[in-house]
Amino acid sequence: MFKILKYLKKSKAAVLAIIGLLILQAYCDLALPKYTADIVDVGIGQGGMEDWVPERMREGTMENMVLFAQGDGEKQLIRDSYEPLEDGSYRLADVDKETRERLKDCMKAPMAMHAILSAAGDEGLEEWKEELQKTGGMSDSMLSQMAVNGVRAEYEALGMDIASIQTKYLLGKGGGMLGLSVLMMAAAILAGFLSARTSAKIGRNLRRRVFHKVVSFSDTEMDRFSTASLITRSTNDIQQIQMVSVMLLRMVLYAPIVGIGGVLKVVNTRTGMGWIIVVAVVLIVLLVLTLMKIALPKFKMMQNLVDRMNLVSREILTGIPVIRAFSREKYEEERFDKASRDLMRTQLFTNRVMTFMMPLMMMIMNGVTVMIVYFGAKGVDAGNLQVGDMLAFITYTMQIVMAFLMITMISIMLPRAGVAAERVEEVLSMDTVIHDKEVTRDGELEHVKGVVRFENVSFKYPGADENALEGIDFTANPGETTAIIGSTGCGKSTLIRLIPRFYDVTEGRITIDGIDIRDLSQHKLHDMLGYVPQKGVLFSGNIESNIKFGGDSIADGEMEEAARIAQAMEFIDSKPKRFASEISQGGTNVSGGQKQRLSIARAIAKQPDICLFDDSFSALDYKTDVVLRKALHEKLSHATVIIVAQRISTILHADKIIVLDEGKIAGIGRHEELLETCGAYREIARSQLSEAELKNAVPPCITEGGYA
Repeated sequence: MFKILKYLKKSKAAVLAIIGLLILQAYCDLALPKYTADIVDVGIGQGGMEDWVPERMREGTMENMVLFAQGDGEKQLIRDSYEPLEDGSYRLADVDKETRERLKDCMKAPMAMHAILSAAGDEGLEEWKEELQKTGGMSDSMLSQMAVNGVRAEYEALGMDIASIQTKYLLGKGGGMLGLSVLMMAAAILAGFLSARTSAKIGRNLRRRVFHKVVSFSDTEMDRFSTASLITRSTNDIQQIQMVSVMLLRMVLYAPIVGIGGVLKVVNTRTGMGWIIVVAVVLIVLLVLTLMKIALPKFKMMQNLVDRMNLVSREILTGIPVIRAFSREKYEEERFDKASRDLMRTQLFTNRVMTFMMPLMMMIMNGVTVMIVYFGAKGVDAGNLQVGDMLAFITYTMQIVMAFLMITMISIMLPRAGVAAERVEEVLSMDTVIHDKEVTRDGELEHVKGVVRFENVSFKYPGADENALEGIDFTANPGETTAIIGSTGCGKSTLIRLIPRFYDVTEGRITIDGIDIRDLSQHKLHDMLGYVPQKGVLFSGNIESNIKFGGDSIADGEMEEAARIAQAMEFIDSKPKRFASEISQGGTNVSGGQKQRLSIARAIAKQPDICLFDDSFSALDYKTDVVLRKALHEKLSHATVIIVAQRISTILHADKIIVLDEGKIAGIGRHEELLETCGAYREIARSQLSEAELKNAVPPCITEGGYA
């Protein structure tokens, strides 16, 4: 939860505005029960008489008020607050609020006594004296009610319209309730809008930050997080955070405001039933803590199971051709079903635990209502409590309980969102192994020659016990082709991936024109390179966007020339839209060879100083391979070309061939030299070339002058 609050700190203005709107909404919400109580107690029970200070009264009533008032000060206050009229009655003068409150205090008992006298009529003196004596033992509520009845009787005696007074009061209170309801609705809508906007902004910013972070990952970090996990963290986890952020802003912030306000209102009702609130809150807290203790561990498991589900799904969907070829559909279905069932069982467990919450909460709420009605009815019967006050107390109590219920409902999602936030934060806080130095030497490479030098380079994969490469030492010069060959798993691809700093060397250093590549910014380093991976990667779009992927400055002519060199024009011209032809995601609508040729064209179009080919000709037929390499030799005559290859025929023309064997250099030289001096190279050559080709040292299609 604290991580989510940290994300909200960046939207302080919006959060403060939401809090202000929620306070306004809570104020309106908490004010409505008092209006309801006033309508029941005053509007209906007292006929619209708000208090026992009459607006008008007869002369005899005035005399009784003065008679029954206590002390000369109260008597004088009553006399001064009323002015005589021509008909002998008295009218309340224009008094301020403070004076009216003083009148309410000093006229309650006198008005109640006057009401008793008026009701006694012609009965004997002793009987009404007994009634008057009872006023000393009456509850405050009963005394107030009797005083109001006295005012009503006085108005009737004066011939005033009692019904219009009641109607006016009810319309006034009803209009107030309507106004508060409209204001509360407007505040709720605006708070909801700002909450949704703020949470969407949090989600957008998190997705952007995660994407930028992942893009900066080297292969070391990518190996730590699986692709499926990174996808889950970028989508499902951030969605959880976004959804909970809305609820935090709308419910978790609103609940304490309403709860605290409800408690204050309950205290002000002075019903003597505050202990019921304490019992309800204690029961709710115990319920929530118990359920969370049971469900929390499962919530933490759930996101890992979602990861597993995504991983299995991704493997199956990308490997469907292989699965079908080996008739492993049944096995993969069972594997998927297991991952799905594990997730289902965990979700069912948490859902079943949480299903107990709502019935138990409703039972507590209903039990609290029964207790309030039971003890409140006793108070009403004893005259210590009015019906409206009891209704208001019930409403406030329900608001307090509902506040805890809202917090409880969000607490169901908070653990899962907390886990999601931790997983997202794990990506964001990941320290990248490969990063730029504070001070780089980019300025020293204004004119790049392209001399690549490996100086006693060794490399070990993170967590590995042995070096994948050891003691690698060679130089690749511009205008030359340097080839790397060796048996499977000898470290060829690893070696070439060290140049773009997909990994950093463990020992030694790699230099370009004498400058350690670690002293260059990654942008500068990659700007010099043209890289063609072992597996051709295309992006959704069209052929043009893929070839021009290396930069916006690539002209159409340069694009066509690159495609021609890569031998891709044949299949491009066969398409109706040519370069505008659509490429689906991952290049699934082109063949492996076409995908590889477009990848090569993409690298050539960039016009790099150093060109890296990681076994990039494996999907090409022999004829296309020969023609493409001839075109490359002419186009990239100025560049440093480093080729990783499996086929001897691909590297026969190379100026320098490096033979790798178990991560070490077994030999360096041209084809003819290596046949004589390097046993590892000779074994590879014998496995791929005929005896005639071995004797001639060159294949029939290659002459001393280059390509036939």
